[in-house]
Amino acid sequence: MKETIKFTIAQDGTITEEVLGIYGDACEKLTSDIEESLGSVYFKENTSDYYTQNNVALQHNQNQIKM
Repeated sequence: MKETIKFTIAQDGTITEEVLGIYGDACEKLTSDIEESLGSVYFKENTSDYYTQNNVALQHNQNQIKM
């Protein structure tokens, strides 16, 4: 997926920002200056991409003790 920042500006002036194709906390580093320039951030929601580092997904520990 191509790295993209999508901005949507509502009629009331509210700006919604969506970051696509960037993984981990790199999206926060990329957008922090932009967000600071725009004003106050009222709500932030991390997508599953935030919890993925360069296409390496977290795995559940499969070493379980059987009784």
